[in-house]
Amino acid sequence: MPRPDCLPPCTPACATRRHTVLAALGLLALGLAPQAGAAPPAPEPVWPAGSPVPGGVVRLALGSSIARPVARAGDVPLLVLGDASNWTVLVGIPLSAEPGEAQVWVQVDGVERSFSHTVVPKRYREQRLKVAPGHVDLSPQDLARYEAERSHLEQVMATFTEPVPERLRQADALRMRAPVAGPRSSSFGLRRVFNGQSRNPHSGMDIAASTGTPVLAPLAGRVIDTGDYFFNGNTVWLDHGGGLLSMLCHLSAIDVQAGAELQAGERLGAVGATGRVTGPHLHWGVMLNRAMVDPALFL
Repeated sequence: MPRPDCLPPCTPACATRRHTVLAALGLLALGLAPQAGAAPPAPEPVWPAGSPVPGGVVRLALGSSIARPVARAGDVPLLVLGDASNWTVLVGIPLSAEPGEAQVWVQVDGVERSFSHTVVPKRYREQRLKVAPGHVDLSPQDLARYEAERSHLEQVMATFTEPVPERLRQADALRMRAPVAGPRSSSFGLRRVFNGQSRNPHSGMDIAASTGTPVLAPLAGRVIDTGDYFFNGNTVWLDHGGGLLSMLCHLSAIDVQAGAELQAGERLGAVGATGRVTGPHLHWGVMLNRAMVDPALFL
């Protein structure tokens, strides 16, 4: 903060003490002096909450610039929020990320620089199950279907809206609502081991609800894909902007078409048990820069 012209220069320590005294005098003049022993005010909440672990989100402050900075992790574009006074880049961390230092590259006004952040290890819960072999190993026909679907879905997951929607300038722009009411039947990051064979960690949030329960858009967005997939059943993908996507799976009904623009809380389908499941529930996944991240960070 610039030094007032009426004050002589002093050491950094002196300046800090002077700033504290002046701030206290200002509070006294307003009758708002803090009480002895009073707790400091709680910080304003932000969404998503920062969590520098595999499956989490890192928030990096970029400072001010007239133009929106352009950020990337490798060759993957990143979501930049804010305005000319203060920009923030959000980095989704893949569940497969190794702990340690990672870098993102940011270009501001034609100048590129790197920002470092540290990925902290996290041990997610493990569940061991014994099931019929047919529920673990895919038949040649099922495997062929899955491979064809995976090729298509890789294109869906690479969606990056440019420019970023204007609504993302708001402080609570990424605060999501749960797409359906109900208890979480399986949490993000759970690693399942079937018959001794480890599978990929659970990359979303499962919410228990009965078949036919309405499923609502967790955040405003555009429908970019719908379909019936081998593992996920009836599925809707939403693009919220800047590489932030939602995936809603196992639906009994899909009530929207690709290209539809939805507001937060607008119905898009109904809970079901389609795909490779054992009962009705909603699987909700959130993707940020092509990494599945914990939806709870947005609630």
